[in-house]
Amino acid sequence: WVEGAIIVGAGPSGMATAACLQQLGITSSILLEKSDCIASLWQERTYDRLRLHLPKKFCELPLAPFPSHFPIYPTKQQFLDYLHDYARRFHIQPRFGEIVQSARFDQRLQLWRVQTMKITNPDPGNISSEGNISTREYVGRWIVVATGENAEARIPVEIPGMDLFTGKIRHSSVYKSGARFAGQRVLVVGAGNSGMEIAMDLVQHDARPSIVVRSPIHILPREMLGKSTFGVSVAMLKFLPLWLTDRLLLLYALLALGDTSRYGIRRPKTGPLEMKEKMGKTPVLDVGTLAHIKQGNIKVEPAIECFTASGCKFVNGEQHCYDAIVLATGYKPNVPKWLKDPHLNFSSDGFPSCGWRGQRGLYVAGLSRKGILGVSKDARLIAQDI
Repeated sequence: WVEGAIIVGAGPSGMATAACLQQLGITSSILLEKSDCIASLWQERTYDRLRLHLPKKFCELPLAPFPSHFPIYPTKQQFLDYLHDYARRFHIQPRFGEIVQSARFDQRLQLWRVQTMKITNPDPGNISSEGNISTREYVGRWIVVATGENAEARIPVEIPGMDLFTGKIRHSSVYKSGARFAGQRVLVVGAGNSGMEIAMDLVQHDARPSIVVRSPIHILPREMLGKSTFGVSVAMLKFLPLWLTDRLLLLYALLALGDTSRYGIRRPKTGPLEMKEKMGKTPVLDVGTLAHIKQGNIKVEPAIECFTASGCKFVNGEQHCYDAIVLATGYKPNVPKWLKDPHLNFSSDGFPSCGWRGQRGLYVAGLSRKGILGVSKDARLIAQDI
């Protein structure tokens, strides 16, 4: 029996919710985490050169600002240091290795039943050992889904022929650095913030990258007139309608970056903030990749028609050979796999229809498509409601 909330996931969402609950006197919550560390996405599945794409003031968790000596855009390691300090400050002690198999609402008792599995290996030196499997059931009034938007790698299985390619294919979740790709022809599939930055990282490690830009995307400068583009956008939205803010952003982007369509990167008809609001699609904040594209260091390719043994055939009919392919195709939530609730609907990409509001004691944190800024808001609202 759990007196407080059962929180699934010990990333920023889960820890922020636990801290907010503690502040309001609910200290008996538990955090269930399938990995052996907090913030496993940041610790295990991010590339080395990663920095926060937004200024630190927009990425703070509740009740704890970043250290003043941190730069405006903290590094991956600085963010991890901040998260570890956060866990220590609020005495957050997740139950590591607890893999949630299912969570069901008991209609008779009006309580949540969460089934977990834990695998322990009695002989760490023996890789063939299957280990011991133990199961446990947690029962409580409240469950907080905090597994995040990036629980599982998204693999583009709809592109035929991936099994034919004789080179190495890896998802960006296992990409650490371009050092191992020096001199190689590398195709980056996916032109979001990660794909763009990985392409630049490959150039800086003497690889020969190309990047697939399948559909129109917005690229904005990371800063406008010495201020973060995101911060300027937030300020403008206090006084201007969204459509006008979008037009001003695009005008500045044109002046600062030029016409990206000249390099095979078309802009959507919908403005960047409207796309984020309606479709959850984040604009790319340029950190130097576009300059390399203009210089010819990174080649832009259209959508892939199919993979071949030596590379790819593209929808424009061209074929090119590659030594390696990096799938920067993003992530997806895994909630539908374990949350068994007939009253909860999911979108086609795995996002639950409900937000932080606790219908029958069910809350969702960090799945609002608003990044860490949304995490903090969700955590505060959930704690207050409980």
